[in-house]
Order: sequence, then structure tokens, then C-alpha cells
Amino acid sequence: MSHQPSVLRRILAASSACLLSAGTALFLAPEAAAEPATPAGYPAGASATRYSGLAFDACTAPPLATIQAWNASPYRALGVYIGGVNRTCSQPQLTASWVASVSKLKWRLLPIYKGLQPPCGARPTDAKISTDPATARAQGVTAADDAVAAAKALGMQPGSAFYNDIENYSQTDTACRAAVLNHLSAWTKELHRLGYVSGVYMNLNLGAKQLSDVYTSTSYARPDALWIARYDGIDSLKGWAAVPDTKWAVHQRAKQFRGGHDETYGGVTVNIDTDRLDTPVATVAHTYTVTSTTALNARTGPSTSYPVARTYAPGSSLKVVCQAPGLKVGSTSVWDKLTDGSYVTDHYVSTPSTTGYSSPLPRCTYPYQVTASGGLTERSGPGASYAAVGTSPNGALAWVTCQRVGSAVGTTKVWDRIDNGHYVSDYYVATPGNTTYSKPVPRC
Repeated sequence: MSHQPSVLRRILAASSACLLSAGTALFLAPEAAAEPATPAGYPAGASATRYSGLAFDACTAPPLATIQAWNASPYRALGVYIGGVNRTCSQPQLTASWVASVSKLKWRLLPIYKGLQPPCGARPTDAKISTDPATARAQGVTAADDAVAAAKALGMQPGSAFYNDIENYSQTDTACRAAVLNHLSAWTKELHRLGYVSGVYMNLNLGAKQLSDVYTSTSYARPDALWIARYDGIDSLKGWAAVPDTKWAVHQRAKQFRGGHDETYGGVTVNIDTDRLDTPVATVAHTYTVTSTTALNARTGPSTSYPVARTYAPGSSLKVVCQAPGLKVGSTSVWDKLTDGSYVTDHYVSTPSTTGYSSPLPRCTYPYQVTASGGLTERSGPGASYAAVGTSPNGALAWVTCQRVGSAVGTTKVWDRIDNGHYVSDYYVATPGNTTYSKPVPRC
């Protein structure tokens, strides 16, 4: 289902937006019809997860015993090849049980999908993207659907990010370039439609530059995150040639800075590539139990003022996706979001902390791209009269935690609170709604 009508309504509202005073400092500009920022329709149980730090990827997912031994390493995330017609290594370890066990050890997972490759690059034996634009787009949709199905079978939740592995290709073949861009655009739009985050892996000089060149193009949907390969031994996520620091700027970057080599930790040697990440990864549910002596109410939001969605008997197992702030119950203001989108107070759940947030559970966040062409002013409160406290560049991810009413901007009075505590007008964020709140984001 296309989200284009919602964005088109924002175009029609541009004239009213222009009537706002200059004091709003929102860099008001016409919206693109559908690209480059497309809305993400997160389902009720979705939440995004991100990781900042060192990671590694290996062709075959290592056994659980290896991950346990590698707890002695500086890594706490690893890339895993979840599917794709050109995935070459077997994955005997990669099961839902393995994913749950590795996640319980507080490792994050970076899902990689190696599907069709550029028609003018990669290996000669690889299955290739079509040079016919319509076919290339259809193949992108199919790839996204396949990645979602593979991830679901592994227990990865909506809101997870998937990285389409596009290997080196000719930078002078225009038909090939268009094939890749059409393919990745459709991949992104379909992942957004299904409630997932879109990532792309490319060589910095043999792919990523072309993706950067169409960052603001209205012909292609822009992926949410970029993971580059550049084997220069430098693990910085800034200063990339041909990819300005203002692009994919807010927890949207990863770099594979060292190629295949052996490393040993805990007495176990693995051949790996080394990565630096500050990027969305997979979301995985964690199992805990109800500790109350009476039935525990699961509610539609993080407070006892929300309606009861269902109840859980004492000792019941709960699948927790993320944690959010809410009404204080007992010793804690933390609420646990379950896979069906309902919330239970953490006071009666067997998470490690009884007063605060519990690792490895992430905070509940919903990333959407910023659509303001000149950047979007972040404010200390939900309105244009509040102090300016920062700026989100065009195409940055607004990591939304909750929404509330504020001063009118364009067609909406909704303001988004992002995970740094600042507020931005929802009018310039690619949420599904443009006049009201967007599910499943809770109210502040």
C-alpha cells in the first residue's frame, strides 16, 4: 500500500505553512511527492534498536560457544547474513534459538541481506538486478519481502533494520546505476510499508557515492542508514569522501574498515571483518516472567489510565520488545512494551532492575526521516516559542519516543519528542500522519 497520498497532502498544505512566522525557524520548504523520505508504517509491537561501538561480521554465523568466548572481546555486535539469493555461506547456527541466546548475552545483531547484485558488477556468477526499471523495482520489493520473512523466522521484530549488500560495480554505466538505484528505492519503500528500517551496504567509492549523489532526488526513496566498506584501518564515521557528514548524520552510519583477518578471544579464533557502528540494528524480544501475586494488566499505553488490553496470570512469560517511561508504579516509572504492542509496568516483571531500565532491552523509539530540505530546528518544548536547542539535517532520523500537542505548523499541532529530549514539529517528519498522531507512538 502506497503512503504517497499522505505526503501529497503535505504539498497541498505548503501554502499554509508559508504563512507561519519566520520565528518558527523550521526551514519550511515544499515536500517531495513520495521520495526521498517515505513514511514508515510501524505496527503495534514495533520498536527500533541501535548500537554504537565496534562490531564484526563473518561469512557464517559463529556457534553460540564462540560468542560466549568472545565476550572477552571489544565487540558487542555482529553482522549476520539472514538471506538473499546470493548468500554464499551456509548458516547452520542461524536459528531463532541462536538469535535469542546471543541477544540474551547482550550482543546486538546487524542483519545482512545479500540479494540480487548490480548488472555491471559483483561476481559473474551472481544473480543480477534487471536493467529494466520496472523489473528492478519489482525485484526490490521481492527482496524486502524475503528479508522480512527470513527475519521473522529468526525472531527479529518489526522496527529492525536490514542491510542490502550491494557489491562493487562500474560507476560509468548509467543503465547499471539506474538499476541499482531503482532496486534500492523499492527495497526501502517496501520495508517502510511493512514497518522496518532500510539499510544499504556499499563500497565507499564503488557504490556509496552514487547513493549519496541522489540523497535529495525525488526519483528515489532514500534508505535510512548507510554502511560503507573502506579498508583504510580508520574507524571514523565522519570524513567519508563523497558522502558529506550531513548525510545519514544521526545514528545512521556504519563502516567496515578492515577486511578479512583472524582474531582470537577466549581461546577461539574467527576470521572476521571489523566494523564501527552507530546505526539501527535488529530488534529482538526478550523473555521475562510476571512477578505479581495477582493478574497483571497489560494496557494500551504506559500508564494505568490507558485501557486494559489483556491480563497475565502470575508466573506468565512475557515477550518484551523495549522499555518506555510512564506512570510510576511502586519503585519504577519504567513500562515494558510487549510484542503485541501492549504495556505492563516493569514493577511486576522479572527484569534485572527494579527502579530503572534493564540492559539489553532498548528504549522504545520509532525512527522517521526529517523532510525539511534545510534542516529541522529542535526545540526545548513542543512549540515554536520554545528555545532552539539543535538542528536535525535533512534526511536525518528523528528517533521519536512520544508525541504531544503543541503550536500549529502547517497542517498539524503534533510535536515529536526525540530521544535526546528535544522536540520537532511532526509536519517535517516522515510519519504516516500529517494532521494527527501516528500509531504506535505513545503520547508524551
